[in-house]
Amino acid sequence: SGELRALCSDGGILSMMTVLNHGVVTAEALVLDTPVSFWGGFDPVTGKILEASHPQRGQALHGKVLVMPYAKGSSGTPAGVAESIRVGTGPAAIVLGQPDANIAVGAKVASQLYDIDVPVIAVTPIQYAAFQTSQRWHIDTQQGVLSHVPA
Repeated sequence: SGELRALCSDGGILSMMTVLNHGVVTAEALVLDTPVSFWGGFDPVTGKILEASHPQRGQALHGKVLVMPYAKGSSGTPAGVAESIRVGTGPAAIVLGQPDANIAVGAKVASQLYDIDVPVIAVTPIQYAAFQTSQRWHIDTQQGVLSHVPA
């Protein structure tokens, strides 16, 4: 599958995360109530959620640690992810409750073509539940670090 596993520290408890794309970032989390489609439900020009029925429609993903339970979309997802990273309107990192190949491919394309590394990880249910909107998080996939940064 090409997935790498790294140890991460979550409040002193060691556990596993699945690394889908490498990177290092410290940024504020945006936890979505439902997943967003990067192909049609998100505008890579503005970086905002467009889906009419999405509870967080209009929210900007730019510079956020985007937290979603799972991915939504199809084979167009990598293009939407990569383009938003290229133009600087996309998330700073993506945290998923379940691994997703399409989101991983989009981030890997941005890494290879544009030399912009956006970490993408899948976490355990306990780790996922720890994320709250507006909290700052540090992710370093090379060192295997996932940690909440106190205000």
